[in-house]
Amino acid sequence: MPVKTDKLRITVQRLGTRLEELGELGAIAGGGVCRLALSAEDGAGRDLVMRWMRELGLSVSIDGIGNVVGVRAGLEAGPPVMTGSHIDTVRTGGRFDGNLGVLAGLEVIQTLNDAGILTRRPLAVAFFTNEEGARFNPDMMGSLVYVGGLALNAALATVGIDGASVGDCLNRIGYAGPAPCGKPEVHAYVELHVEQGPVLEAEGITIGAVEGVQGISWTEFTVLGVSNHAGTTPMRLRHDAGYVACAIANKAREIAREMGGNQVATVGAINLSPNLVNVIAYKAVFTVDLRNTDEAALQIAEQRLHSFASEVAGAEGVTLTNRRLARFEPVDFDPSTISLVEATARQLGLSVKRMPSGAGHDAQMLARVCPTAMIFVPSAGGISHNVKEFTCPADLEAGANVLLHTLLQLAS
Repeated sequence: MPVKTDKLRITVQRLGTRLEELGELGAIAGGGVCRLALSAEDGAGRDLVMRWMRELGLSVSIDGIGNVVGVRAGLEAGPPVMTGSHIDTVRTGGRFDGNLGVLAGLEVIQTLNDAGILTRRPLAVAFFTNEEGARFNPDMMGSLVYVGGLALNAALATVGIDGASVGDCLNRIGYAGPAPCGKPEVHAYVELHVEQGPVLEAEGITIGAVEGVQGISWTEFTVLGVSNHAGTTPMRLRHDAGYVACAIANKAREIAREMGGNQVATVGAINLSPNLVNVIAYKAVFTVDLRNTDEAALQIAEQRLHSFASEVAGAEGVTLTNRRLARFEPVDFDPSTISLVEATARQLGLSVKRMPSGAGHDAQMLARVCPTAMIFVPSAGGISHNVKEFTCPADLEAGANVLLHTLLQLAS
C-alpha cells in the first residue's frame, strides 16, 4: 500500500540548525556571512554541505565548473526532479540568500528518508558555483555553464576582482570536478528562496509563486579626464571624470523614475582616481545595473542611458568606454509548475501571491532546459545582501513544506 504523504511535514528546527552551522563558515560581525565564490570559506561551506549530502545517502557528483549535485534514486531511472540554489554570498551577505534553497532541499530528502518514502522519479539537490557574481562575472555562472549557455573554458579563464581566475581557484579548493557540463537531463526544477524584497511582508502573504525573473543588464563605464587643482581650475576648463560619472548615475535614476513600472536602476560600485578631496578626478570607473521584466523596455532604458552617457562625456571633453558585465533577457517560468506551487500552498492553508523576481537566480538558467518555478518566502524588512537579512522560522517552515509537496507531486 502506498505511503500517504499529505500529512508529511519538514522539521524546521533541523533546517534552522543547518542554516546556523553553515552560516558560521565565513561569519562576519552583525550575524552576516562573507563567503565569496571559490574562496577558502566557500570551500569549507562546500565540504560541509557535501558531507550532509553523503550522510543522507545521496550520490554526489561535481562538474568542471564546481557545481555539486546530490541525487536520491527513485523507483524508476530517468532525469531527476531537482531543487537547490547556491551557497556563495556577497561580501556582506546574510545567512538565508541561496543557502535556504540548498538546505531546504536536504531537509526534504531527510524528511522522505525518515518516512521511508521513495519517489517514482529520482530527486536531486544542487548548489551552483558563483551565483552572486560578487567575485567573478557574470553572476549565475555555474548554472549558466551547467545548461550550456557559457563555455566551460571561458568560465574557467574568467579573472575575478582580486586577479585570481576561476580555474585556479577551483583547483585550489579542490572542486574542479570530472562530471561533464552543458547537457543536463532534468525533469523539472523548483527553487526555494527568500524574496529579498518587501512585497510579501508588506501584504501579509506567506508564499510567492514566482512567475519569472527580470532581465538584467550590467555595464561598467570608464571615464578618463584630466586631473587638476580643485580651486584654481575654472569650471569651463575642466575635464572632470567624477562629474561625468555622477551625471550618468543621476540619469540612470531619472530614466527608471520616468519609465516607471518594473524598471529599476542602480549604481552600486564607483571608484575615482586620485580620490582626493581637493583634486579633480581624472578617472572614474563605475557600474550601472538596469533591470526590467519587459525586454523591449529594458532595451529602451539601455539605449537612453548610453545615449546620454555619450552626450555628457562629449560635452565635458572626456573619454568614455564601457564593457558589458552581464546581460540576461527576462525569463518566464513554466505555467503548469507555477500553478502547482500556487495550488500546493493553498492546499497547505497558506496565503500565496503570483509575483516576479527582481533578483537573478539559478532557476532562470535551468528554465532553458526544463520546466522551472520558484517559491518565495518573506524577507524581514525586505532586507537582503545585508548582515541583517532574516526570515522567521514559521516562514522557513511554510516555504520548505511547499517545496516538499511540490517536489513530491513532480516526482510522482
